[in-house]
Amino acid sequence: MTLGVSRSVFLPPKKKRRTAFTVTRRFFIVRTVARKGFGLYHPRMLLQVFGSLRARANSPLGYRVILRIGLPLIAGMLSTTLMEFTDRLFLSRYSLISIAAALPAAAAAMVPQLALAGLCGYVSTLIAQYAGAGRPERIGCVLWQGIWISLAGALLLALSSLGADALFAWVGHDPETAAQEAAYFSILNVCGLFFLLNSVFGGFFTGLGTTRAVLLVNLAGTLLNIPLDYALIFGWSIFPELGIRGAAIATVCGQAFSTLVFAALIARPANLRRCNIPRGFRPDREMILRLLRFGTPSGINMSVDLLAFTWFILEVGKLGQAALAASNLAFSINMLIFMPMLGMTSAVSVLTGKAMGRGRPEDAIQVTQNALHLSLFYMLPVAVCCAFFGGPLLDLFLGGDPGPAYQSVRETGIVLLYYVAAYSLVDACNIVYLGALKGAGDTVAVLLLLGGAALFCLVLPIAALKALDLVTLHSLWLAFTAYVVIMALAARLRFGLGKWRNIRMI
Repeated sequence: MTLGVSRSVFLPPKKKRRTAFTVTRRFFIVRTVARKGFGLYHPRMLLQVFGSLRARANSPLGYRVILRIGLPLIAGMLSTTLMEFTDRLFLSRYSLISIAAALPAAAAAMVPQLALAGLCGYVSTLIAQYAGAGRPERIGCVLWQGIWISLAGALLLALSSLGADALFAWVGHDPETAAQEAAYFSILNVCGLFFLLNSVFGGFFTGLGTTRAVLLVNLAGTLLNIPLDYALIFGWSIFPELGIRGAAIATVCGQAFSTLVFAALIARPANLRRCNIPRGFRPDREMILRLLRFGTPSGINMSVDLLAFTWFILEVGKLGQAALAASNLAFSINMLIFMPMLGMTSAVSVLTGKAMGRGRPEDAIQVTQNALHLSLFYMLPVAVCCAFFGGPLLDLFLGGDPGPAYQSVRETGIVLLYYVAAYSLVDACNIVYLGALKGAGDTVAVLLLLGGAALFCLVLPIAALKALDLVTLHSLWLAFTAYVVIMALAARLRFGLGKWRNIRMI
C-alpha cells in the first residue's frame, strides 16, 4: 500500500532523450539570446559596425577629411606641447622651486595672451568662411586686419608685465617662488608680439585648410627651442646659466623663429596672388569691427577658461610647495595629452566655418559627430595610461628619486593622475563641441557658457570650501573635475539646441 503517493516520487527520474529537434531548438534559443543580449559581439553585427565606420571614414566629411586637416594641426600642437614639456622637464631637474613656479607663471602669462591670440587667430574662421563661399579675394584683407590687431595687442601685453611683482606677491606664494614666477611672466609678455603674429599667420593657413604649413613651422620652432632650453637653463659653452629665465628666453626665441618661417611661407607668389594679400594691407574698419565682434568673445572665452585654471593652480599653491609641484607635474602630463587635441578643435572650426560659408549647417553636424568619434578613440587609451602608468610618467620629470621631497611629490602626483584620467574622456566633448560652436560664429554663447561654468562650478564651490575650512588637495581637484564635466554637458546642450545654424558672419 502506497498511501496514495505515486511510486515515481521515490524513484530517480528517467533521463530525457536528447533528440536532434531538442538540440536544434536550444541552438536557436541561444542564438536569439546572443543576438538580443550580446548583439555587439555577433559577427554579423560586428560587420555592420565596421561597415558603418568605413562609410563614415570615406564620406565627403568623414574621418579621412577631418584627419587630413586635423593631423598636421595635432602634430603641430604636439610639437608646441613638447616644447613646453621640455621646459618643465629641464626645470624639474634644475630645482624644485623652478618647476613649482613655471606652471603658475606660464598660466598667468597666457591669460592675457590667449585673450588676444583668440581674437587675432579668429582670422582662421573668417578665412574659412570666405573660402567656403568662393570669395578668396577677401582673404588678404582679413589677414592684414589680424596683423594690425596683433600689433596693438602686443603693446598691451608689454604693459601688463609691469605688474608682475605685485601680482605674485598678492597671490601669497613664498618670496623665492614668487620672484621666479614674476621673471618668467615678464619675459613672456614683453615679447608677446611673436605669439600673437603666429596666431594670425597660423590662422591664415588653417582657414585655407593647408595645415601642413602649420606643422612645418611648429616643428621648426620646437627644434630651435629644445637645445636653447638646455643651454640657457643649465648654462653651456657661451650660454650663461639662467634657470627659469633661460626657459622663458628659449621659448621666445622659438616663437620668433616660427614667425619668420610663417612670413616666408605666406610671401610665396601663389599666396600673394590668390588671396590678394598686397592690396589688403590698409586698415579696413568694417573688417576690423567684424573681427572684434566675433573674435573678442572667442578670445575672452579662451582667457576665461585659462583664468579659472590659473586661479585653481594659485589656490593649490597655498597648500604648500609639494602640493603645487605635484599638481604642476600632473597638469604638465595632462597638457602633453590634451594640447595636441586643440588641433582637432581647429579642424572642426575650419570645416564648420566652410560648411556655414556654403550655407549647409547639416554638414557641420556631420563633421562634429565624426570628430567626436575620433577624439574619443584618442582619449580612451590616454585615460588608461594616466590611471595605470602614472608612476613611470612622473618619473620622466623626477628621475631616479633623488630625495624624500621628490618621493612625496611622486606619490601625490600618481593620485592626481587618477583625476586626469577621469575627466579626459569628458574633455573630448569640450574639444569638439566648443570648436564647432566657434566655427559657426556662436562665440558669445561659448563665452557665457565658459564664464558661467567657471563661476558657478569652480570659483564659488572652492570659495565655499574655504569658508567651511574644507580645503584639501583632493577637495580642490574634485571641484575641478566637476567643472570640466559640467562644462562638457553645457557645450553639448548648446550645440544640440541648434541656434548656431542661423548665424551669418559674411
